[in-house]
Amino acid sequence: MNEIKAFIFDLDGVLVFTDAFHYQAWKKMADRMGIYFDETINNRLRGVSRMESLEIILEKYDGTLSGEEKEALATEKNEAYRELLKTMTPEDVSEEVRSTLDELRTRGYRLAIGSSSKNARFILEKVGLLDFFDAISDGNNIKNSKPDPEVFVKAAEYLGEKPEHCIVVEDAYAGVDAAKAGGMRAAAIGDAASYEKADIVLGTFSDLLGCC
Repeated sequence: MNEIKAFIFDLDGVLVFTDAFHYQAWKKMADRMGIYFDETINNRLRGVSRMESLEIILEKYDGTLSGEEKEALATEKNEAYRELLKTMTPEDVSEEVRSTLDELRTRGYRLAIGSSSKNARFILEKVGLLDFFDAISDGNNIKNSKPDPEVFVKAAEYLGEKPEHCIVVEDAYAGVDAAKAGGMRAAAIGDAASYEKADIVLGTFSDLLGCC
């Protein structure tokens, strides 16, 4: 692992956990529209862009919506989500995550975020993690969501590192696929830890310190 120079982290499910906020915001929108939405459907939205998530939810909608109407629904969801995010504090990040990031920086590794969320910077500011990262690649600078590797490839570019010198830390299958498609190693945690395509399996976040 001596050639590894950087780590690129997915945000939600790896550094912070806002799944409940996403669910509540989508549920509020879906209920208003009379669309059936439950946690099983919500699980299909992990690592997926906002508009793609909306299309999945609309599979249960008996009607037709224009592009403008879909944009309005996505905006409605995001506004509800951001209101929930405002309640986040540094207490929402575990000491294990903070100390591991700090140690990686001490060892000289460069760190970046690779997230499909357009709210990544806002979340990092709320929980006090922004200063840990040298670069942020998120939903504001990509056209394609995971499993397309774009978000990770751009993160590596922002860091000035070659893909083969980067480890991506992910909790979703689509994220592992994206990392591999981008020519990077994939360290899997959470739900993705059982994915056979992962190069590194993490039992806990601090296990990262043993792979470099």
